[in-house]
Amino acid sequence: MDTILWPIKVAVAWVMVWIHKFLVLIGMPDGPGVAWVLSIVGLTIVVRLLIMPLFVKQIRASRGMQLMQPELQALQAKYKGKKDPESQRRQQEEMMALYRKHGTNPMSSCLPILIQMPIFFALFRVLANLEKLAEGTYPGHASIGPLTAQLAEQVQQSTVFGAPLSASFMNSNDTTTKIVTIVMIVVMGITQWYTMAQLSMKNMPESSKNSDNPMMRSQKMMTTIMPIFFAFTGVQFQIGVLVYWVTTNLWTMGQQFFTIRNMPAPGSDAEKKYRARVNAKRARQGKPSLEEEEAAQRQAELEAAGRTGGQRVQPVRKDRQRKRTTNPRTTPREREQIAASFEEEESEEKAVEEIETTAGLTPEEIARRRYEKRARQRAQRKNGGKKRKPR
Repeated sequence: MDTILWPIKVAVAWVMVWIHKFLVLIGMPDGPGVAWVLSIVGLTIVVRLLIMPLFVKQIRASRGMQLMQPELQALQAKYKGKKDPESQRRQQEEMMALYRKHGTNPMSSCLPILIQMPIFFALFRVLANLEKLAEGTYPGHASIGPLTAQLAEQVQQSTVFGAPLSASFMNSNDTTTKIVTIVMIVVMGITQWYTMAQLSMKNMPESSKNSDNPMMRSQKMMTTIMPIFFAFTGVQFQIGVLVYWVTTNLWTMGQQFFTIRNMPAPGSDAEKKYRARVNAKRARQGKPSLEEEEAAQRQAELEAAGRTGGQRVQPVRKDRQRKRTTNPRTTPREREQIAASFEEEESEEKAVEEIETTAGLTPEEIARRRYEKRARQRAQRKNGGKKRKPR
């Protein structure tokens, strides 16, 4: 593992040493002490800043996953009980099309933690080898990048509330180290739990909070499992690694708090509070509320579509559409295809209606979804009721 992680270990050592030099430059004491502890905190901040674009992508993917849940449940209801290969293939294709439509990917939410894991293990190995490096017995290398034997000894002697950075619960008989380890594991578990819980409690629409939602079930499971996982594995980590993980959890909490407060998911409790704050501010400024402004914008779009769309195309009832299948000019194969498309459309509409009535959608969400559906129908009628064939 040390061979595979060597380039990352060198990068970790460079960041720690340069942050330590900067802290000494601004007045902190050189040698063993708090500057080396803060260098690990600084390492965490550098890593989180570097993966900021991935965090933005994670937020967008998470929001897309939340918004697509009613459609995903309708798709699952449509293919419920159909286990034949053709139905499974079509369900998979429609599900992938749904992901593309909302611009999301289930793996996007895992990218930040996956990127951090090699850095996490590299820091673990750097701290684990401090004693050998300080004694000059580290195999194959006299230093890890700029981290020489002298600096390794300084890091090894630095402490957090009396517990050495390189010590862990399992490899130390010191009571102080064990107490500090337990306290930091508890803090790490609580921050991890809150980070996951605030996503499901504050930033998910009501329609996504029912027990039939797979995303909600997995979110609840992760909220329970992750703190337990860290409680059992944390006793193996050095104090320095725990400092890194607690810092990254606190960073994530602050980042999520800012995102949920200012960019909430549509239909969530956070969005209701956000709209209430914005509407109160707009009222003080003498401006209309967000709802009034959005209604005016929708009305303007409808009027613009009526002015530029030429002669209005009246919607054709399904019974009249079905009469087209009896047209003598229509071939038997075309009639079968038209009938199959009608049946599929009806089953999908019934599934969507069932989801809307039973999944707990708010009136605002139902209105938004129906408005989007009507907009798609208007765009299709504007093109003559036909989908443009790909070239």
